[in-house]
This record gives sequence, C-alpha cells and structure tokens, in this order.
Amino acid sequence: MIVVKLGGSLEQSGTLLDCLQHIEQHYQNDSVVIVPGGGVFADQVRMAQLRWQFDDRTAHVMALLAMQQMALLINGLKSRFVIAESVTAIKAKATTGEILLWSPDIKELDNAGITASWDITSDSLAAWLASALSASDLVLVKSATIQPGLSLAALTELGTIDNAFYTAVQDAAFNIHIINSQTNSWPKTHLI
Repeated sequence: MIVVKLGGSLEQSGTLLDCLQHIEQHYQNDSVVIVPGGGVFADQVRMAQLRWQFDDRTAHVMALLAMQQMALLINGLKSRFVIAESVTAIKAKATTGEILLWSPDIKELDNAGITASWDITSDSLAAWLASALSASDLVLVKSATIQPGLSLAALTELGTIDNAFYTAVQDAAFNIHIINSQTNSWPKTHLI
C-alpha cells in the first residue's frame, strides 16, 4: 500500500489536478490512499484562531474538518476516487483496486492519542496513517522546491514539513519520499 499526501498548497499553486491525474495514471495497479492537506480551508482555521483566540483543541478539530473538505473537493474532481474515513474502512476497500481518499475520522485520531497542535499537520497524520496501514511507501507531494539530499531536520527547519514529522517517522518501516509536485521525482518502485 502507498500513502500519498497531497499538500494543501497544491490547490493554490494550480498543480492539484496534475497530481491527481499522475496518481490515477501511474498507481492504478497499487493500493493507494491519498491524504489531502487542509489547504485554504486550514488557512481559514489559522486566521480564525488568531482572531478569536480559541484553543488548540478546537483548531485541531477544525483543521481535520478542513482535510475532510479537501477530500470532498478531490472527490468532486475525481468521482471515481473513493472516500474512506477510518483505517478499518481503508483496509476493507484496499483490495478493490480503487484509489482511496482519506477523510480523517476525528474520534479515531483522538483514540490514537494524536496531539492537538499546529506542530502536527497532515504531514504527520499521513505518517501516522502509513504506519497504521503498514504501507510500503509514504509520498509527501509539496509545492515547495525540495533540494535533493536535505535531511528531515533541514526540511523541518525550512518549514517544508511539519515540526512533528521527524518524530512520527523515527521507527517507520515504510520508505519516505518528499517531492515537488512539478518534478519527475515520483517514486518509481510501484509505477506501472
């Protein structure tokens, strides 16, 4: 199984549809789960929290809802992709050959002990999901330029990945690929 996290900024940069088409064309023989970033919906949560000063728990739940909205947006663009809310639902649907969209279940993440913090974004949530699914690969697709050979610590310092990602993947059994959406550096190990 491959988990592909599509950064929320891909929608703003205009490359989201290209990424979806790439996944559709090149990963059709693999079990693929797309993890959508929160994008503009999460940006609204950040702005609202700044304005209204509500707690991080409320912001966390709202940011998860932002990811759910992005899953719906992607499903609106690619109606053949199937939304799945939980690890159990993903595992049940993984054998169908359909491309799955993760719309995170808030209670499942609460039960997993996911901390309510902006240090944990869809990057770390994708790592959690890849681990829960025993995925072979985790691909983070970003609109930011990714310099080859940079460590996870350097990518964190640059703000390319979230602050909790390094810790989330410390004992990862899956391969990690962090790529720019406009390069040809998509992992080739599972392509047709």
